[in-house]
Amino acid sequence: MSTARTSTGTAGIGAFAGTVTYLFGYLVTHLWQAANVRESLDAYNFVVELFGGTGIPIWKAVGWLFYNAHFVPFTYPEDGGRASANFIAGGDAPALLYLLPPILLAVAGFVLARAANARSADTGLRAGAGVVIGYLVFTVLGVFLFQHGSGAESIHPHYALAPLLAGIVYPVVFGGIGGALGGVTTSS
Repeated sequence: MSTARTSTGTAGIGAFAGTVTYLFGYLVTHLWQAANVRESLDAYNFVVELFGGTGIPIWKAVGWLFYNAHFVPFTYPEDGGRASANFIAGGDAPALLYLLPPILLAVAGFVLARAANARSADTGLRAGAGVVIGYLVFTVLGVFLFQHGSGAESIHPHYALAPLLAGIVYPVVFGGIGGALGGVTTSS
């Protein structure tokens, strides 16, 4: 009975930590890059709005950049099909953004391992990887929240890679690494 209660509590803390980590990562990306994104979109938005269209909101483009930091491209319509791009890989944003998700997830994993009182790398890794619960949920929600346009004309983070890379691989690997460090550095 207490094991089920402990597992539920740990899952709840992991979900909370994943949610906070995702939201904080987006916030840092926004505060750091919103001015650059605005400058990059000014001309495009002016032309689109001049012809009656809807310009791309800065907060959505920053969301694409946040997914790019997880190596997840955004897709857009091109020549009757779809193309993808990554602002960071294309040199339009600082490569340091690639470090943001791993660092934040490792810190979250470390904190989770300490909160779970993990005393070994193995138990710390499992506790730290619990960040995946909340991070995955918000990663999937973000794919749709950061979508601009509708149907074939939409621009959005890649539907398959976002949940896989940003939602599962990143939190499990980096949250797990942080958790393992938290477990081995806990004093006996």
